[in-house]
Amino acid sequence: MGAAILSDLLTEILIPVAAFVGIAFALVQWVLVSKVKLSPEGPDSASSNDNNGYTEHLIEEEEGLNDHSVVVKCADIQSAISEGATSFLFTEYQYVGLFMVAFAVLIFLFLGSVESFSTKEQPCTYSKYKTCKPALFNAIFSTVAFLLGAVTSVVSGFLGMKIATFANARTTLEARKGVGKAFITAFRSGAVMGFLLAANGLLVLFISINLFKLYYGDDWEGLFEAITGYGLGGSSMALFGRVGGGIYTKAADVGADLVGKVERNIPEDDPRNPAVIADNVGDNVGDIAGMGSDLFGSYAESSCAALVVASISSFGVDHDFTGMCYPLLISSMGIAVCLITTLFATDIFEIKAINEIEPALKKQLIISTALMTVGIAIVTWLALPPSFTIFNFGTQKEVKNWELFFCVATGLWAGLVIGFITEYFTSNAYSPVQDVADSCRTGAATNVIFGLALGYKSVIIPILAIAVSIFVSFNLAAMYGIAVAALGMLSTIATGLAIDAYGPISDNAGGIAEMAGMSNRIRERTDALDAAGNTTAAIGKGFAIGSAALVSLALFGAFVSRAAISTVDVLTPKVFIGLLIGAMLPYWFSAMTMKSVGSAALKMVEEVRRQFNTIPGLMEGTTKPDYATCVKISTDASIKEMIPPGALVMLTPLIVGTFLGVETLSGVLAGSLVSGVQIAISASNTGGAWDNAKKYIEAGATEHAKSLGPKGSDPHKAAVIGDTIGDPLKDTSGPSLNILIKLMAVESLVFAPFFAAHGGLLFKIF
Repeated sequence: MGAAILSDLLTEILIPVAAFVGIAFALVQWVLVSKVKLSPEGPDSASSNDNNGYTEHLIEEEEGLNDHSVVVKCADIQSAISEGATSFLFTEYQYVGLFMVAFAVLIFLFLGSVESFSTKEQPCTYSKYKTCKPALFNAIFSTVAFLLGAVTSVVSGFLGMKIATFANARTTLEARKGVGKAFITAFRSGAVMGFLLAANGLLVLFISINLFKLYYGDDWEGLFEAITGYGLGGSSMALFGRVGGGIYTKAADVGADLVGKVERNIPEDDPRNPAVIADNVGDNVGDIAGMGSDLFGSYAESSCAALVVASISSFGVDHDFTGMCYPLLISSMGIAVCLITTLFATDIFEIKAINEIEPALKKQLIISTALMTVGIAIVTWLALPPSFTIFNFGTQKEVKNWELFFCVATGLWAGLVIGFITEYFTSNAYSPVQDVADSCRTGAATNVIFGLALGYKSVIIPILAIAVSIFVSFNLAAMYGIAVAALGMLSTIATGLAIDAYGPISDNAGGIAEMAGMSNRIRERTDALDAAGNTTAAIGKGFAIGSAALVSLALFGAFVSRAAISTVDVLTPKVFIGLLIGAMLPYWFSAMTMKSVGSAALKMVEEVRRQFNTIPGLMEGTTKPDYATCVKISTDASIKEMIPPGALVMLTPLIVGTFLGVETLSGVLAGSLVSGVQIAISASNTGGAWDNAKKYIEAGATEHAKSLGPKGSDPHKAAVIGDTIGDPLKDTSGPSLNILIKLMAVESLVFAPFFAAHGGLLFKIF
């Protein structure tokens, strides 16, 4: 079959080098962002910073913005947001840490009991004539991998939050010098998070594989089965981060908007609003920390799914380490490609006008996808032999290396299609969102109807793109093809995360500008950054959902193989009842998360109303509101309310697999995948469209928009109501659903040995 050009030794060097380059690039971007000082500087110090310092100082004077008190206010507000976010995450991680330890014990007990905690070697699952490592040690290493994934996920989320809160006020201050400067600061900060997460995820996974190899040796099957715990740890932490953070941010957002904008007719992020600090804290704990953990989980799971299938294909049989590391080499190339792509945004193309922001972000997607296509071709040519075999449900399918290139490229380009369709349905530059805004003329009811219709319609093309990707990938390289297609979609994760994190940073920057009393001109710039950020956040969610569908299917295939299920026949009662239960779960999960946001928002609205009614001088701006009480309401609600949805997702595979067996569990996984993807896309896009319809009216950039405004008009109030309904859809339920479908799949794969040996207790009794 031939050999690969790239040697195993070179592979061992290139992967960690790529990870360290990613970390180094992130640190360089962080240093550049930190050069924006959060302390007042006079003309002398400003001019001594660099050659352009004096010029920039003059620009500030011309705009009347060289006000030292504004800089101090920005620093104080940033400090309050950072402290609130850090405090919440530490509280959340204490609860999540207890769960992590308890679930790690469960993994050990379940997997260890497969062979009664035996220390004897056992026949391999896929090669019965060979012996593999004992079940007890598989349980130990799976538990360790789970803990590693969980810790990496938590660290990814926490680092993202710290970077975002470090950058928000700096973006605000740079907006005094022009929209281009502010854009670069926000984007560089997003890049710090993107590259740190991509590089850390790759590095920890690679080090884990090499450490596990010291024990497993050439038992690739056992090694990569244990490594799947890494993906489970990553996604389980992401679930709690997304749900907890989503409840926090949307409770504050809905409370602030309903009372502040609709009832009191004050601007968004007005410092008189008691919920304004909680709202800005929420952007960081939900949209940044939760999203970082989420995309890390997707990356870890797609890598694990591909590695599991590779280990039982000719790569594992022939001990071709480079071939098995093909998924990691794709991710390594992704870091290099994203590094070049980022330079286009920060150093090559300069943004000079507000209308150039969104095209610049779109160029990031196009450039990274085009360069990555070439990168995939290079990696495929160097790392894979001309032909090899891939495990395909009990048989070995012969595959050419160029076929695997098409699998990865199909996933990559399907991601771009999903991104652009998402942009079309959520950006106020296009007719769908403008139609939603226009429907506000007749009140909130028609706005809601139009928004829901938009969300349902927006599902069509992404689903077709995912379907084409699945069909092409499976026909070319079976389930391994689908796993690497998912990896292709996530290969530009550093750029995707940079674009995604840019949104909440810009949102916070706008809030800080309003609270610090900066001029309307500055607020217009930050609003423009934020509006583009809303669209890119929706694009990021589209990528996450699309990749989750492919990852879940790849994990589902690995689970079916590991559980020794010959076929999943929907006509058998066991499977069909599983399909029904699985399709119902995303609705149950969404109901829980939506109601949690509603309950918390109810308390928030009551508290904000109470403060406006009882604190003298609050509306006049002579008295400060009690921000701390609102922060506490969001914190308490999110910690309490994140547990039931999390328990639903984590316990369902365990209960179904143990009591109803692997056939029913396969039905549950298929049902939740098919149902969950549709609801997730619809919910995210509906919420994004409502948000940007509101911003379209507020900006008043066209004659049509002006006819619906200004702020405080009846159409604007109807748009605000639509936005508040969409908040939990796009930032809590929608993004959490993609974690549901992939987490249940990876959990089923990790526990598959136990389910195959001891599952289906009810059917055995009756």
